[in-house]
Amino acid sequence: MARILDRIWIRFGLYMAGTIVVTFGLVMGSLLIYSELQEGWLHRSLPLTASAELARIEELDDRNSARFDEILREHGRNSIWLDETWLLFMALLLCLPAGLAAGFWLSRVVTQPLNSIAQAANRVALGDLGVRAQPVKQRGELAELVRDFNLMTDSLENLERERRATAAAISHELRTPLAVLRARLYAIYDNVIPGTPQELRRLLDQVEHLGRLVDDVHTLSLADAGRLSLHRSEIDLSGACAQLLSTYAGRIADHKVHAEFRTDIVPVRANADPDRVNQILSNLIENALRYAASGEWLEIAVHRQDDKAVLTVTDRGPGLPDDVVAHLFERFHRTDLSRSRHTGGSGLGLAIVQTLVTQQGGEVTAERPPEGGTRFRVALPAV
Repeated sequence: MARILDRIWIRFGLYMAGTIVVTFGLVMGSLLIYSELQEGWLHRSLPLTASAELARIEELDDRNSARFDEILREHGRNSIWLDETWLLFMALLLCLPAGLAAGFWLSRVVTQPLNSIAQAANRVALGDLGVRAQPVKQRGELAELVRDFNLMTDSLENLERERRATAAAISHELRTPLAVLRARLYAIYDNVIPGTPQELRRLLDQVEHLGRLVDDVHTLSLADAGRLSLHRSEIDLSGACAQLLSTYAGRIADHKVHAEFRTDIVPVRANADPDRVNQILSNLIENALRYAASGEWLEIAVHRQDDKAVLTVTDRGPGLPDDVVAHLFERFHRTDLSRSRHTGGSGLGLAIVQTLVTQQGGEVTAERPPEGGTRFRVALPAV
């Protein structure tokens, strides 16, 4: 019942009905009061004999008699209709301020939130994303409209803040390898340093880093635009992870990390894009090798849980505090701001993991297991 009364059209109708009832009551009260005053004034203005005769007629409730009209005409009253018309006019005149006050109040209830939203929208159109509409005390559609407008403005402000941070981070990430390439190439051109295969390998590493960064930014841009290509099919998630892990065996061994792979006896099948699944697992393994190689242990596990195919990547690294876990999947986020791009990456790997997982109808989370380290859990739709 309370939710029904919160609707603005119901409350507006009730307010209007209440206003009409109150106004009608004021009119009737004014008529009664004015009628009593008029009757007293009439008796006082008549001669005693006429007043006594008029009183007898009123006692008999015979106001429609010819004698009653005759007494009024003899003493200055033209007709009873004229008196009632004047009485009604006076009552309406008294009720006019009340009606205007009620109308102004009703219009304020409706227009105040709309006016606040209009002013805030004008400021937002001019680029001021910090403005908010004034919240209202009432409940219902208008309160929801103000709340939704403020939530929309919050989203716009967050998107603008993220856009600026992304632009600044991308320019920073591009500036460093480009500066290295420019300096080393000028040095080789001026014969300051020899163009040895080792030097060319260093330059190629910078180019590959630039290529990976551009590819990552391109992937996120396609996802934001809703144009990320996905070719989902029924895949053996266990087999795909085992194959990729064998590909990474040499790189894992170079970091002196012992890797374990666990899966259910029955193959775990998922509805996903196989290339994107490889990209997800690759980014998680790279993240573990970059940040948690000191733990010297890595576990990749695949199992089915209800209607989800679950992939977990667990390490025994230093772990992450809660405040870092909350922002772990943000773009260009690094757990240690003092890291260089060689030790800290571009900060897009986990953001891409989250994007690819959510685009395929799954979810990814990070947690701290009781044994220490970090565990990433990817849940995809199972088949």
